[in-house]
Amino acid sequence: MIPSDIRTDFPLLSDVCYLDSAATSLSPEPVLLAMLEYEHKFRANSGRGVHRIAQITSQKYRDAHQKVRKFIHAREGELVFTRNSTEAINMVASGLPWQKGDQVITTLLEHHSNLLPWMRLRERQGIDLHLIPPAQDGTLDPAALEAVITKKTRLVAITHASNVLGNVVPIREFAKICQDHGTLLLVDGSQSVPHIPVDVERLGCDFLCFSGHKMLGPTGTGVLYMKTPSLEPLLVGGGSVDRVTAAGYTLTGGYERYEAGTPNIAGAIGLARAVEYLEALGMEDIQHHEQHITRHIIEGLTSIGNVQVFGPGSAGNRIGVISFAIKGLNPHDVAMMLDGEANIMVRSGHHCCMPLMEHLHLADGTVRASLHCYNTIEDADLLVGTVKKISGDWDKR
Repeated sequence: MIPSDIRTDFPLLSDVCYLDSAATSLSPEPVLLAMLEYEHKFRANSGRGVHRIAQITSQKYRDAHQKVRKFIHAREGELVFTRNSTEAINMVASGLPWQKGDQVITTLLEHHSNLLPWMRLRERQGIDLHLIPPAQDGTLDPAALEAVITKKTRLVAITHASNVLGNVVPIREFAKICQDHGTLLLVDGSQSVPHIPVDVERLGCDFLCFSGHKMLGPTGTGVLYMKTPSLEPLLVGGGSVDRVTAAGYTLTGGYERYEAGTPNIAGAIGLARAVEYLEALGMEDIQHHEQHITRHIIEGLTSIGNVQVFGPGSAGNRIGVISFAIKGLNPHDVAMMLDGEANIMVRSGHHCCMPLMEHLHLADGTVRASLHCYNTIEDADLLVGTVKKISGDWDKR
């Protein structure tokens, strides 16, 4: 059960109905205070000094890695802080040794961040890129992967939950196929890690990427989990080496190998505090809370005659992402009307998923409402009631 008083930790909610958490979630006061404490009390560089506040900073930065690692139940491998999921995915794309003819399989369900790095590899290094289309409701059938995977398939890159349709992909079934074929599996957990319990060992993936700003943490923070830390680092420089001479250098081990330069220390501390906040609420409770509100929204929207809801139905395996359209209205116009009529903040357009929109024949995209732990049934009622009003007003014209 999510306590209603957590909304006081999010001051913005006193002014707006925030339904755009799939783009960027709000950060609670404890996260902001943890970052401010670093700035006020022990601002120093991490891993660079022996004086007292440098030692405190270094320990808190190490602790942040451990807190996030435990959050995804990682018991082995290496967890690296990045700027976001996009950087994490690009680290994998640039860090593996590719040969012309190697195959990458991904899907049309993906965010551009999990498409463009593979498209660039196709252009620059001649890899074979295969895109699996989803069903109209976003469902991905593991049998579709089984049908196209070959001995040349080097990597499968797939989202855990769609940022457009909200459906949760059965990653464990895809992982079994990859393991049977000796193929690496990258999972984009940007939309799953903030909302549902994720155990990286149970998923069976080789790489997991996610962003801090979608899980109550600060912007400019992200994570790359590697089951086996064998990638070539994207960057080299200060902090990533054991020894440097005029003749060459020796890279260090651990996450430091992949985090050259001064990291976002305040961001890492904030992300760790966000993880603690989510754990205190309970990820299963968050999942059930959001599912309840999601069902309420879908049932309300589908009862409006000229509103179409996309993705799995209210009973589907999904997160709190609801895409819809009002017949005859551009999604951007609907988003502006929701803001103007009732201070409701939603996303509109293609949601960085243009190939999926083309596949679904949605030239203008959709309106997307997306939830987090701080949303309520009252938010759902306000959205449905305002959409109904907008839809009715439009019909009168």
